[in-house]
Amino acid sequence: QVQLVESGGGLVQPGGSLRLSCAASGSMFGIYFMGWYRQAPGMQRELVAHITSSSSTNYADSVKGRFTISRDNAKNLVWLQMNSLKPEDTAVYYCHALQRGINSWGQGTQVTVSS
Repeated sequence: QVQLVESGGGLVQPGGSLRLSCAASGSMFGIYFMGWYRQAPGMQRELVAHITSSSSTNYADSVKGRFTISRDNAKNLVWLQMNSLKPEDTAVYYCHALQRGINSWGQGTQVTVSS
């Protein structure tokens, strides 16, 4: 089963940018897609973006045009470039992988957008 480790979170002002990284290790066989979810306090975890093994992408409406997901299959890395950040983007961001029907999650990284 794959293991996921996120990095790149932090505090940023509204309108700023951050780039999250997810490093995958372990068995990579059978991973259909990887992506990012986020969870704000008191809210359910929600999909931000995901990318398939053939690099097809899908985004939540709230981040379309601002966030970009990408991956490097050779290096087992997935990134989330976040631009034009808003206070409502504040959340813990989790890397996710779907592997042969099994969901794997990273430990999460905090993103705070505040002036």
